[in-house]
Amino acid sequence: MTPRQLVERALRGGHGPRVPFTIYECMIPQCSAERAMRNRGLCIVERRVPVFHTHRPNVKVSERSYWEDDKRFTRAVYETPVGTVSTLGEHADFTVWRHEKMFKTPDDYRPILFMIQDERYAPNYEAFALAERQAGEDIIFRAGLGLEPLQALVSGVFMDMQDFCVQWMDNRDEILKVYGAIVENRRKAYRLVAESPALHANYGGNVVPEVIGLEAFRDYYVPHYDEAAEVMHEHGKLIGCHFDANCRLLADAIAGTELDYVEAFTPAPDTDMTLGEARAAWPDKALWLNFPSSIHIKPDAEVEAAMVAMLNELDGVDGLLVGITEDMPPERWRDSCTAIMDGLDRHARENPALYA
Repeated sequence: MTPRQLVERALRGGHGPRVPFTIYECMIPQCSAERAMRNRGLCIVERRVPVFHTHRPNVKVSERSYWEDDKRFTRAVYETPVGTVSTLGEHADFTVWRHEKMFKTPDDYRPILFMIQDERYAPNYEAFALAERQAGEDIIFRAGLGLEPLQALVSGVFMDMQDFCVQWMDNRDEILKVYGAIVENRRKAYRLVAESPALHANYGGNVVPEVIGLEAFRDYYVPHYDEAAEVMHEHGKLIGCHFDANCRLLADAIAGTELDYVEAFTPAPDTDMTLGEARAAWPDKALWLNFPSSIHIKPDAEVEAAMVAMLNELDGVDGLLVGITEDMPPERWRDSCTAIMDGLDRHARENPALYA
């Protein structure tokens, strides 16, 4: 089986001759070590080619980049007929640290709402399909549905988390107006993604249960997973969510969703659930792990042993994938990832009945 076939089979709840190992495209450089791992079975997860484009015909966007010492910043200004907002981001490797988001005072609700309602979508299917064909069998392409409507306000470009918490308590009606507009936009995206060439798509993630809480999660997140899943499943597509934080509080609610997989689940010691506990909580969902970041710094033999010990918590390997979804220490990724693959291979050798 090719690396991509292994991933697809696991996402559908099955297994192959070994547990698939994946890494986001932005977290591993093209080099001899990367090529050796791909030859060995590593599958790259490609997220840079969208299945649809978004544009705002009535919003003027201007950007100015500048340097402060060795740091590069970009100021983006969004002009709408009802007001102007701006963001400030600092470029850092594969991500952007957002120092300022659009919302700064309640006056910013009007332009933010206008921008959301001005969004238009267009398929990008041919470009996605071409990129997928040209990439080969050790890359899998993932589509995205965007952040959950409320999560777009919690951790998107609109508000920082502290402002959201204050506004949620003091100005909830305005928050819910913006939330409602995002809901309508997401509904337009569901069918675009479901009818695309992509096999699977993530819907949001990075949910922090200590901030959101169980009640809000059930009321403002779960219904949207299920609504999107219904459309995706009509077209034979899979849907998951990037749950990389503590999940114990939300575990039962996640179990009750129609999501097909839980992506980026990070087992203890980095969160409050072990892999065994996650499998018990979500027996009918594929588990696509993020290997715990804290273990990368350990010696290679301990990294390998930790991988084997995690897998030994399970009675089977159906619907299981191991991935890297967080940045790794630059001086350790080559050896650590090799040790993870050694652990996956060792587990397969020592437990042949599970892989039959």
